[in-house]
Amino acid sequence: MVAIRFGTDGVRGRAFEQLSLQDAYRIGRAAAGALASSHAVLGRDTRESGPALTAAVAAGLAAGGVEPFDLGVAPTPAVAFTAAGRGAIGVVVSASHNPWHDNGIKLFGPRGSKLDDDEQAEIERRLATSGAVVDLPPAGELRLPSVQTELGRWVTAVQRTIDVRLDGLRVVVDCANGAASHVVAPALADLGAQVTALFDEPDGRNINDGCGSTHPQALARAVVEGGAHVGLALDGDADRLLAVDERGGLVDGDHLMAMLAMDMNERGRLPGSRLVVTVMSNLGLLRAMQDAGISVEVTPVGDRNVLIALERSGATFGGEQSGHLIFTEHAGTGDGFLSAVQLLGLLRRSGRPIGELAAGAMTVYPQVLRNVAVDATMPDIAERIAGDIAAVEQRLGADGRVLVRASGTEPVVRVMVEASEVVEAEAACVELCAAVERLT
Repeated sequence: MVAIRFGTDGVRGRAFEQLSLQDAYRIGRAAAGALASSHAVLGRDTRESGPALTAAVAAGLAAGGVEPFDLGVAPTPAVAFTAAGRGAIGVVVSASHNPWHDNGIKLFGPRGSKLDDDEQAEIERRLATSGAVVDLPPAGELRLPSVQTELGRWVTAVQRTIDVRLDGLRVVVDCANGAASHVVAPALADLGAQVTALFDEPDGRNINDGCGSTHPQALARAVVEGGAHVGLALDGDADRLLAVDERGGLVDGDHLMAMLAMDMNERGRLPGSRLVVTVMSNLGLLRAMQDAGISVEVTPVGDRNVLIALERSGATFGGEQSGHLIFTEHAGTGDGFLSAVQLLGLLRRSGRPIGELAAGAMTVYPQVLRNVAVDATMPDIAERIAGDIAAVEQRLGADGRVLVRASGTEPVVRVMVEASEVVEAEAACVELCAAVERLT
């Protein structure tokens, strides 16, 4: 049996192939033994493989003496919130922004946060010794006690994180045909916003299909054509957010962090004037924060690493360029709905267009990012092409930055280059991609 290893965001792969029902059962069984709780909360996104994989995880949890409860189709942050409120293990069956045919499993501890290194290592150790095949009941035969009413508690808790109404704001929300399709647009309307929802009719196979945070083009058109103030793009499990300004321009996680961190700092809501980001954040964000008197800690890729750094340092805000934003004052994981509420609260208080706020918050250094497909994982890729990287870094100097890393969720190596001029960044990226390809 193939070993199951956790990436930067749990376990993920082709449903029923790279992630089988037996795998899901084993993960549930291992989580039951490794995490200290007598019950678990399970939620999933809208993929057609979700019910079967959820049932298999639940069977594994039950076999380990943990009682599973069903939150149904629910955003990842809602599962984390409910798990924390109940002191339960949280289980999310989702492949986030991946295509419909993939699925995944990510786990939360009873505090509602992603697993720390020791917890993850213990689960992997248990998985390594759990090779037995078991008979699983058909998904339709497993009846879990429902806690779907808890979804409303999460919505209310997020709504209460701002003290202004959103009346007058025209908002377009792209729900990615995912886990938040039935939740976020009505919740924003309750706060007074005039909301238009896109891609909120999931059919099991249209999640992230030409929509969501990885495909914001349709959202941008809708914002411009409808004269909206802002567009909000969620991903399949609604733990990340990107925005679109009034002219259709993309506002990524770096811009969101820059705007929100500066606003929070000015209002005395950013303890220690500290922000945590990953190595993928643009050099322009780092320099803007320095100019604003905000110190920045940089972590490896993954919102789990951001959370670990937040807890260690006492900072309360951080995130990723991809749109995973974490506000530890309110939540223990990335939350696209919470991020949207915080952003809209800022827009309402300032009375300024989001495009103006984003442009004033930071200046983007040209960044080129490419993925190189590989046949086998290459966790040591940076060491293997260290000479090529050093040569590029020396040529770019202080006005450039290089990052080469293996993806934690896909069979690719990501090559990112920043420079003062886009031509320099593109040339350097091509050079490094060629170095990776020589090893494949």
